Amino acid sequence: MSIARKLGLLAECCCCPGAEPLAAEQAGRLAAGFKALGDPTRVRILNLLASEAREVCVCEVVESFDLSQPTISHHLRVLREAGLVDAERRGTYQYYRVVPEAVQALSRAIAA
Repeated sequence: MSIARKLGLLAECCCCPGAEPLAAEQAGRLAAGFKALGDPTRVRILNLLASEAREVCVCEVVESFDLSQPTISHHLRVLREAGLVDAERRGTYQYYRVVPEAVQALSRAIAA
């Protein structure tokens, strides 16, 4: 194990020389996140949610796109299943927020 890894400087890095191989579960989580972001609409939705300092109602997400509510809900479900966003039901609406740790893990994986 490298000194940088022992000091925690390369936590969860998968692409650095000398990095330990990823566990299958961790590789699966990263791949699911990258796959979810393979669609431009989902990238834009994630960006919209990340730009807000609060949870965002699904109705607000729908208003920001020229797509139907079922299509937006589908994209949000894909992001949620990939662990990139979380949702909470309040009455008849879902409120979404970014899961910062999941997005940071993707960022670290490609930053190295």
